[in-house]
Amino acid sequence: MARIGLNPARGKMTSYSPAKVTVAVLTYIPHLEGYFQNRFSVLQLSLASIVANTVKPYDLLVFDNGSTSQVVDYLLDMHANGTIRYLFLSKENIGKIGAYNLLFNAAPGEYVAYADDDVFYYPGWLEAHMKIIETFPNVGMVSGSPVRDASDRASNSVKKLIDNSDSSLKFSYERRIPDDWESDWAISVGRDPEKHMEATRDFQDLILERNGVEAFGSASHFQFLSPKEVMLDAMPDLWSGRLMGQMNEQDQAVDNLGFLRLSTVGRYCRHLGNTIGPDMLQEAQELGLDVGIGHRNIRSKKHWLLTIPGGGRILRRVYDFLFKILHNIE
Repeated sequence: MARIGLNPARGKMTSYSPAKVTVAVLTYIPHLEGYFQNRFSVLQLSLASIVANTVKPYDLLVFDNGSTSQVVDYLLDMHANGTIRYLFLSKENIGKIGAYNLLFNAAPGEYVAYADDDVFYYPGWLEAHMKIIETFPNVGMVSGSPVRDASDRASNSVKKLIDNSDSSLKFSYERRIPDDWESDWAISVGRDPEKHMEATRDFQDLILERNGVEAFGSASHFQFLSPKEVMLDAMPDLWSGRLMGQMNEQDQAVDNLGFLRLSTVGRYCRHLGNTIGPDMLQEAQELGLDVGIGHRNIRSKKHWLLTIPGGGRILRRVYDFLFKILHNIE
């Protein structure tokens, strides 16, 4: 056995200590075609908004779930220049809940601000999230993007809080979330905004107030701030192998543990979807963010194939079939 000298790190101490909050982003852009043709620019805008609009000390952690080399190279550059402190690269897509398990176990912070890679962050977002966690008891999740139809699930802990409330808690039901926020949300997830508004026409928003701080009585799982230990306790024990899904079950697990799921009453985060719309483009530019890289405009007029009765349904089936072939999905 041979050895040359001693490890120079022996006996040394690092000056680094983890920030209280780990901002964690899960990325998945397997190629830059079809559904994903604008997703690279969406990712770039999302990360740029974190860097520009996060004031409190934080560590940025990115878990890439098998993206194309162009995206991985971009993330490696951000890691090399220090913007991303922790970068995890998976050779293949291990599924969202699988990535959750690795990500939340790896995050060094007491709190984890998680989001998918298509979320825009407005100034003051982290402070607004932390204020709710510091004001209300047993908070498990706080979202910065209120969504009206998220209030009809995993809400038993909120109901128990109301039933056992003291004079420090006030609550009311009213139509507080602006319709244009709901319309933006519907468009970003591929829903018809008019049908979405009609489906939620009779919904009322639950508003909680404590010590002058307001919160909606629901949360969204695409973006939230959570105490790390809460999410670890809520994780499923089995590795399912599913690429998507299990998010509603995760919400329910947090609720079953007795933790509240709340949202800020202001929109501090916004779901972008798979492209940057004209209004979001203008907002980002007004905030001084560069969103020109890789952005392509979306047609405002339907392709003629979509004007054929049943054409959209047939094309979607063909797209799904080809997508499974290209990505070896059974």
